Amino acid sequence: MIFSVWAPHARSVDLLLDERRIPLAPEARGYWQAEVSAHAGQDYKYSLDGAAGLPDPRSRWQPAGVHGASQVLETRVLDVRPDRGRFRALPLKEAIIYELHMGTFTPEGTYAAAQMKLPHLCELGVTHLELMPLATFPGQRGWGYDGVDLFAPFPGYGTPAQLATFVSACHACGLAVLLDVVYNHLGPDGNYLASYGPYFTDRYKTGWGAAINYDGPHSDEVRRFVIDNALMWLKDYEFDGLRLDAVHAIFSFEAVHLLEDLSHAVKLLSQELGRPLVLIAESDLNDPRLVHAVSRGGYGLDAHWSDDFHHALHRYFTGETDGYYADFQGLRDVATALRDGYVYQGQYSPHRGRGHGRPPRGVAPHQLIVSAQNHDQIGNRAQGERLSGLLELAPLKAIAALTLLSPFVPLLFQGEEWGASTPFLYFTDHQDPELGRLVAAGRSKEFSAFSWQGAVPNPQEPSTFERSKLDWSELSKPRHAELFEWYRRLIRLRKDRPEMPGESRVDAPEPKVKFDEAAQWLTFLHNGVFVALNWRDRAQGVPMPGGEWKLLMRSDSDQALMAEAMPPKTTFIFIGG
Repeated sequence: MIFSVWAPHARSVDLLLDERRIPLAPEARGYWQAEVSAHAGQDYKYSLDGAAGLPDPRSRWQPAGVHGASQVLETRVLDVRPDRGRFRALPLKEAIIYELHMGTFTPEGTYAAAQMKLPHLCELGVTHLELMPLATFPGQRGWGYDGVDLFAPFPGYGTPAQLATFVSACHACGLAVLLDVVYNHLGPDGNYLASYGPYFTDRYKTGWGAAINYDGPHSDEVRRFVIDNALMWLKDYEFDGLRLDAVHAIFSFEAVHLLEDLSHAVKLLSQELGRPLVLIAESDLNDPRLVHAVSRGGYGLDAHWSDDFHHALHRYFTGETDGYYADFQGLRDVATALRDGYVYQGQYSPHRGRGHGRPPRGVAPHQLIVSAQNHDQIGNRAQGERLSGLLELAPLKAIAALTLLSPFVPLLFQGEEWGASTPFLYFTDHQDPELGRLVAAGRSKEFSAFSWQGAVPNPQEPSTFERSKLDWSELSKPRHAELFEWYRRLIRLRKDRPEMPGESRVDAPEPKVKFDEAAQWLTFLHNGVFVALNWRDRAQGVPMPGGEWKLLMRSDSDQALMAEAMPPKTTFIFIGG
């Protein structure tokens, strides 16, 4: 097999395979290479200029962790199904995404255990799973955003073959699978890339570590490294798309931005494989250029997250005004988020102290991913509280209705569908005690702009991780079962009207949103579904559109229907028109 590594500044590179030291020959553009007889399961490292061995930057398997030896992996072990490559994911306009963290989704925290929960997800009705990052990170537990071996799945969740089996099992029951990848930084613990070459730059700074060198000298090979990584997940493991973490922290100022380069490569792979592949950006810029076609000066991505939707709903229903929630006000912003996806379209942001965003012209509804809860907005709270720990059942149902019946692509976070009572905290397992101390201290400092109560749980403590695991027994309890049924019916209603998200803002009718800030009611009409909220503390009439409407769902199902008024704190859903 061919062993190849990029080390442009090295004078010599040796392959350490078992007890052998095998010199690699220099090749063009700083690569070193040799053809060596090797078999699956053999450990190896690379030695630069005679120094101690280091893991392979492109290691496909790190069973001993980020500091251990790399291990030869034969990709044929990933060919786990005879109908490999035949699954076709639903388009984003029909998607309902479910985000999960493999380590806390089940008590066991493995691919095999998660596979046993697929019937639950199918019953719920979601169409796409989104896995939080899998690239190998330090220790035995973590969110995955401090990964350092981008090509190697984290061994704590299972083997590469077991990951491929999990993806295939999802496909077999009709679920597409997306993977969260991190291309804006790498973690500090076990990060050996800088020893090999100029993967990083000090020209820019990120909030999490050194910025990756996407536009300086030698950046062509760094870009190739990242793009090859994306293509590997999509081709070898058959993921149906990638969620790109925090693209606003990807600094690329060449004529062709990294995101455009990546988008082009993925489109070519999609054509080669004959199956749809998508790229979804996480960004807080409110910038439609992310999804605009390259011919319009955009990057050609398929969709991006809209934080404003979350912030507007959270601010209104919880009343919190700390930090970035100070930018959002009442029902007016909820209405704007439902209609446009963006609340901030260039106006002044008090939290940022400057103008923020631009109008979402040319952005189709299915190009915006919205959520009321996700790993960031829960896990980046001091106590990791979900909305179910902050709100009663009535507002939880209202928020679910607005999210799942919006014209955008909804995303749910694991356990949201039954109002899980377990928190989702930030947890790490850095092996360097000083790094662990700094991380814990940094978390406390991070929340200084918020008035959240209580000590911040230490991310390094195993109990912080254990507390974050879902309690599946809650599904049998009445309150949780009622909320699960509400979510299931909302999803079924969305699926029964597949044209709801629309093809584009040109041919899709604008959702009709009305509200009265003083009377605290809001109505939302889109594609034959009419949602009415009375959020006053007393019954009142709420204006209905013309036509005949059938009441399909109501959040207070135990109460009698009132002829001309909605009970307080209720959500009604009608179909007809």
